[in-house]
Formats: sequence, C-alpha cells, structure tokens
Amino acid sequence: MARVRFIADFDYKPTARSTTGYKAGWSGTVKRDCADRAVAAGKAELLDAKPPTGDAVSDENSQP
Repeated sequence: MARVRFIADFDYKPTARSTTGYKAGWSGTVKRDCADRAVAAGKAELLDAKPPTGDAVSDENSQP
C-alpha cells in the first residue's frame, strides 16, 4: 500500500473488467501498483507515511 495525492483525474484498471476512478485532489492509501502507475503517468505524487504517534525515539542519556 502507498499514500498518494492525485494531481489529475486517474483511472486505475487492475483488470480488463475493473476500473477505479480517482479525482484530482483526492489523497489516501491505494495499492502499490495503482500508485506506481499513477506516478509514472504524472497523475499522482507519493506522500510520506503517517508519522508515528508518541515518542518513537528514546534517548538513553536523557534524564526524566
């Protein structure tokens, strides 16, 4: 899965009988294949993964 923002309308066709349309401006999680195709076509941009919640980094030298 990948997070993307569509910058132009994009029709994702994973099979000959299936099409999912994404409107320009929509952002969210899509299958990696969809993201790769949309980015290659210049219709989407990858977004960073959601930042972790809480303090993911611990500093052994810090005092409470």
